[in-house]
Amino acid sequence: MSGKFVFNLKSGDKRRAFPYKILLGQQENETSKHILLKVLGYLLFFRERIQIEGKLHNDNIPFSPDIVQLDYELRPRLWVECGECGIAKLNKLAVKVPDAELWIMKRSVVEAQHLVAAMEKEQLRRDRYRIIGLDSEMFDEMQGLLRERNEIFWLSGSFDPPGLQFEFNGLWFDSSFSVIAF
Repeated sequence: MSGKFVFNLKSGDKRRAFPYKILLGQQENETSKHILLKVLGYLLFFRERIQIEGKLHNDNIPFSPDIVQLDYELRPRLWVECGECGIAKLNKLAVKVPDAELWIMKRSVVEAQHLVAAMEKEQLRRDRYRIIGLDSEMFDEMQGLLRERNEIFWLSGSFDPPGLQFEFNGLWFDSSFSVIAF
């Protein structure tokens, strides 16, 4: 590990009983961008049994998820990839985790559109993926605020309409994002 980040969490949304903090270890080749995408993905998709870098109990799935929710039989029901992920991996995930919602989080709408174009070129299965493109200015500002110890107050995150409202290290963010179905 090359570093660690602590995120102290508070929520204004009574339906989201977040843990009081998240501790993320930064791996050797992992960027701060990847760390932030995982935290935002965790908060946006928060539900029972959701995990960041959760352990799978299936040797037939040769991948590690950034964010996963397992059902009571330990099968993935939600799989979220954050940042860079290969097209070949996405193609295999559609087969290896057939019952899971597959989401990919990107730092910008442009990055999401580039991924969709690559998926079209490689003719990946349709109606299996959802790609989130965040507001790049919001994300870049968050990246500049990222410290070893961070404070997040989460007010809301919604897919209908797509939007986020939260405070990160003393700065308020109220932003929309794009969802592209593929």
